[in-house]
Amino acid sequence: MGPTVPLARLVLVALLAPRLGVAFPSCDYPVHLWCSSWEIAVACQVESRCTNLSHPVAAPVELSLYYESLCPACREFLVQELFTTWLLLPAETLSITLVPYGNAEEKNISGKWNFQCQHGPEECLGNMIETCLMHEAKNFSTYFPVIFCLESGSSVTKNLEAQCLQVYAPQLDGGRIAACVQGDTGAALMHRNAQLTEALDPPHQYVPWIVING
Repeated sequence: MGPTVPLARLVLVALLAPRLGVAFPSCDYPVHLWCSSWEIAVACQVESRCTNLSHPVAAPVELSLYYESLCPACREFLVQELFTTWLLLPAETLSITLVPYGNAEEKNISGKWNFQCQHGPEECLGNMIETCLMHEAKNFSTYFPVIFCLESGSSVTKNLEAQCLQVYAPQLDGGRIAACVQGDTGAALMHRNAQLTEALDPPHQYVPWIVING
C-alpha cells in the first residue's frame, strides 16, 4: 500500500501537461489567415468566428491501475476515485486498464502457474475472478461496474453472481467466468498480469500503483 493522489488531479495534469510552458504566438498574421489554423485563430482571439475550424480533439488520457482485489487502499481508490471519475468524464476522455496482481508472486510448478498473494488465497481468487470477468466481458463499460460492485461490497469473492452480475451485467454467463477461474485460461491470464506488473519501469513500490500515459 502507499500514498494516493486524487484522480481528478492526476487526470488534469495529464490533460494539461503537453501545453505547460507553451504559449500561442501573438496575432501578427494578416486577416485572411486568421482562420487558416486553430492555433492562429486562438492567437488572434477569433476562434469563435472561424466556423470552418473544429476544436482539436485531445487523445484520451491512458490510466493503468495495478492493484490487488483485497488491498484496502486499492479498493478505496477504485471505488471512491477511479469509478466516480470515470462516470463523470466524457467517454472519450479516459482510457483505463486494470491489472489485478499487485504484490503477488508466481511459481511454475510442473508446468502450471501457482500464485501467492499478499492477503492470502482469497485475494488470489479475487484477482482471478476479476481477470476472468474482464476476459469474458471484453467491453470496459460492461465489466467495470461489476468490478466496482465487487470491490465496494462485503465480499469480493462471493458476490459475483448473487449480486453484481445480476444488477450490472445480467447478460454475462457466470458459468463461463467460473470455468475460466478454475481452468487453465484463468492461470494464463494471471500469468500475463504478472508479466505486465513485473515489466513496470520503474518497478512498482506499493499498491495501488497508477501509471498515466505510460
